[in-house]
Amino acid sequence: MSIGRVSLVGAGPGDPELWTVRGLRRVEEADLVLYDALVDAEALRRLTKASCFCVGKRAGRSSVRQDAIHRLMIRAAREGKRVVRLKGGDPFVFGRGGEEALELARAGIPCEVVPGITSAVAAAELAGIPVTHRGVSSGFLVIAGHAGETFDAPLAAVRPNTITLVVMMGLMVRGEIAARLQVHGWAADSPAALVCGASTPATWTWTGQLADVERATPPDGVPGVLVVGEVVRVREALADAGARDEGATLRTEDLTPASVRSARSDR
Repeated sequence: MSIGRVSLVGAGPGDPELWTVRGLRRVEEADLVLYDALVDAEALRRLTKASCFCVGKRAGRSSVRQDAIHRLMIRAAREGKRVVRLKGGDPFVFGRGGEEALELARAGIPCEVVPGITSAVAAAELAGIPVTHRGVSSGFLVIAGHAGETFDAPLAAVRPNTITLVVMMGLMVRGEIAARLQVHGWAADSPAALVCGASTPATWTWTGQLADVERATPPDGVPGVLVVGEVVRVREALADAGARDEGATLRTEDLTPASVRSARSDR
């Protein structure tokens, strides 16, 4: 029997219409799909005849151990099956895709990576917030909110309030994160946003100041990201431009660096 293959596929931020063409093809061809908790399971089962099993991890809930996922992929591939490991966002952005690729390589299992749209960028932009904007922010830092001491190391390497900061998997400790950012020199009145359920019917967005993040009330059980930086004001600038004339086309000059900086962040 010939060895099958494993495809580590990114499913994007939530909406199946944001899957890549190659990712969709791999799902359609699969014999076995091991999918994350953030993947739309109903849509998945409409798209494939494969056996589908949820192996996702969610904070505070019981989940399949990572070593068990490795064994499932390796065993199925050795049986000649086409396996898809379907992950929310991108496989290599806080998705343990690197760990899984290494385990498959050690076992001699052919593996390909199919990139997906990471929610580190997609969640913000779907809420009208670009992670970079000319004259406002020329870079962004993506960091895991539950990473303990490793949270502080990358923050120490950048000057506060000079880039966009995107914090993933940190909603439950958002107050602690806001406090730690201020310890690192980020201003308490830095524009901030919480974006939950991006691209799904459960989408929810809050904007305000960093110091007020803990008082925001995101919906229970809906994953999200924290965005901190002047780019959050672009959302307000877009709303202001649209409010001036709902029938008008938004002009480039409506989103100059000066207009973004002048947009209010306390909506």
